[in-house]
Amino acid sequence: MDVKEAIVTRRSIRKFKETPIDKLILQELLEAARLAPSGTNIQPWRFIAVTSLEMKAKLKECTIGMKFIEQAPLIMVCCADLTAVDKRSERISELVESGAFAGTGIDTILTDSQNKPQRDGAAQLAYVNLNVAIAIEHMILRGVELGLGSCWLMLFRQSKVKELFKLPDTMYVTALVPFGYPDQEPEARPRLPLENIYLGEV
Repeated sequence: MDVKEAIVTRRSIRKFKETPIDKLILQELLEAARLAPSGTNIQPWRFIAVTSLEMKAKLKECTIGMKFIEQAPLIMVCCADLTAVDKRSERISELVESGAFAGTGIDTILTDSQNKPQRDGAAQLAYVNLNVAIAIEHMILRGVELGLGSCWLMLFRQSKVKELFKLPDTMYVTALVPFGYPDQEPEARPRLPLENIYLGEV
């Protein structure tokens, strides 16, 4: 399966078979997320794999009526580590040393302290969540290739999920993503035509 086929065939799956997900498959999902790009390579994503019946039942109670997630053999709790931005200078140095910016002049721009991004709390949270979302989609598409279905889930109570997993204030839960072998074959969902989203070439 190539990337285009994974994109075309991906569906939001809410019915799963009881077949468990092998530990090696879990590692493949995590590796796909690990390789995702992020702004100045801060890599703020952190994951908790929920597989036990007890924890899945407790996690279901943190959602807003999303009973189907308890059926999934695996639920990935996808988090943004807000402290990752504190390592930005270190990550930039790694990129410079690796030659990522060679000949572009970007290294000079990024290492100039006057160009350090000034983001308030909301903007910084949006920034790290955006990076985590990229990693999640990497994981989801790799899952499609491996025969897994999944579904983005954001209808949950942030405080209850953080309490359940004893997460610090510096950790924000971006999404819950149940994974499993699909027990349904949904039709493609409606999408806007290309002319509605393409604003043209200039």
